[in-house]
Amino acid sequence: MEALKIKDLNVAYDRKTVLEQVGMSIPKETLTAIVGPNGAGKSTLIKAVLGMIKRSSGEISILGKPYHPKNRNVGYVPQRGSVDWDFPTNALDVTLMGRYGHIGWFKRPSKHDISLAREALQKLGMEEYADRQIRQLSGGQQQRVFLARALVQDADVYFMDEPFVGVDAKTEKAIIDLLQELKQKGKTVIVVHHDLQTVPEYFDHTLLLNRTVIADGPTEEVFTKELLQKTYGGALAFFPAPDERIGG
Repeated sequence: MEALKIKDLNVAYDRKTVLEQVGMSIPKETLTAIVGPNGAGKSTLIKAVLGMIKRSSGEISILGKPYHPKNRNVGYVPQRGSVDWDFPTNALDVTLMGRYGHIGWFKRPSKHDISLAREALQKLGMEEYADRQIRQLSGGQQQRVFLARALVQDADVYFMDEPFVGVDAKTEKAIIDLLQELKQKGKTVIVVHHDLQTVPEYFDHTLLLNRTVIADGPTEEVFTKELLQKTYGGALAFFPAPDERIGG
């Protein structure tokens, strides 16, 4: 059974096609990168899968079943720029939101739920900020809180929209360590990713997207100069060979 399977997905805004005949199959227990140029429809793809935007046509299944918003087996980390960080709440309460699929929105979190939330914050180096207002945190700290929220949800499949954007080196390491840990626990993580240099290092499965799927498969098979040129066209200034990667 695949973690995510899509067949003939089409999405349009104001009669303009954004995604066309998208089809893919992502195996379970992989770290998958969704890669493509700006405007390729990467974030749109995730939102269409999660039912956040309407699709024109197509079939989508997660772990063999159609997705439903109440499905607690699916976690989502949005782009940091799409969140209202002025909302009056602290880091612990944001993290506890990941437990609502288990306890319901109208029940108070138990001591067990609070303990799980604090453990998740600790794992991401944010335990001392548990009572800090979310708007008072740096961008990297805010991102780690959202990852803690996803962690306590204990989903089987996670979708993350550019979690590495705008974070410092410490947060980037915390994120990739968490993703590797989730994979080791049998989870599947699907990430919209922009940094081509780190794709071979971070991800074992890659989807190349430019309004439609250019290639989908193990990173060592699809992350080639030819397929990247086909995906990016003239926008690809270089091919990130292993010895050209940052820190390599």
